[in-house]
Amino acid sequence: MLDTSTTVSVPARKTPKISSRVRRSGPLPTKAISRRYWIVLSLLIILALGFGAGLLAWDNPMPVGSSGFWLIAELRATSVGVMLIVAICQALATVSFQTVTNNRIITPSILGFESLYMAVQTAAVFFMGAAGVVAVQGVPQFILQVAIMVALSLALFGWLLSGKYGNLQIMLLVGIVIGGGLGSVSTFMQRLLTPSEFDILTARLFGSISNADVSYLPVAIPLVVVAGVLLILNSKRLNVIALGKDASINLGLNHRFEVMRVLFLVSILMAVSTALVGPMTFLGFLVATLAYQLADSYDHRYIFPVAVLTGFVVLSGAYFIMKNVFYAQGVVSILIEAIGGTVFLIFILRKGRL
Repeated sequence: MLDTSTTVSVPARKTPKISSRVRRSGPLPTKAISRRYWIVLSLLIILALGFGAGLLAWDNPMPVGSSGFWLIAELRATSVGVMLIVAICQALATVSFQTVTNNRIITPSILGFESLYMAVQTAAVFFMGAAGVVAVQGVPQFILQVAIMVALSLALFGWLLSGKYGNLQIMLLVGIVIGGGLGSVSTFMQRLLTPSEFDILTARLFGSISNADVSYLPVAIPLVVVAGVLLILNSKRLNVIALGKDASINLGLNHRFEVMRVLFLVSILMAVSTALVGPMTFLGFLVATLAYQLADSYDHRYIFPVAVLTGFVVLSGAYFIMKNVFYAQGVVSILIEAIGGTVFLIFILRKGRL
């Protein structure tokens, strides 16, 4: 007979331990990446507050807390506010533009905003002499410059993106041609100027915070706030657009409409920044490239804050160091262009392709 009294012990199955480094779906897939992101964001906030406070208080000749101290700080606050506006414009516009074009090399300046600005400034001095610099300054002139830039951008988008065979690549090529043409016209007029007129014009053609007028801010701030908030609210759609045209359409997104809407908002931000302080060609590229590396995420809800803070830290930090260490704050834009150009070359050489 079969002995049923004997029992066979079966070893208990061990429950597998869940690794703390297991990846999960989402913009910050691991705890390490999430922790790194918030540390980076906190450091950027601290640097931004530190440089902002330094620009307001450092080397202030009046006693701390006195009425004279706060008066000087209030005057300096205008420059800090302009830096923040430029950082928001360049960061949001460049990141959004690179997303819709699916290319992390090109920047919105390729659409000819800076060439148009240079052409307007040069034409004013060419036809009216040194008085032309004054003629293009003022709130009405600022609004007119912004309106012209946005209108030409809309005409370019509407013509090249709404047609039967319209596509983004043709639009970019046409933008390069238009920008090159405007640049050639500007160079031709500059060759015909007198040395004194050329010196006066040169100061306006370099991007500088000192070019901004406090009277422009009541117009610039609402435009930047509206365009920036709309882009931030559009972050999830930008995540889908980043997947490409075919994937966006398959997911139910009206790709052409979304691209035109983003480009319209980008044109507003770039027009305000360029008309406010002048051209800063590589600032947007430098800020966007650093933001991608620091955020380490595909989600624009996480990239945008890092990009804006990086832009402000780069601008305010460069001005603070050049002003208080080297006493040469006038060359900040040139320094940023040099650093941005170097980063561009390093990026190209490392990637080996556009």
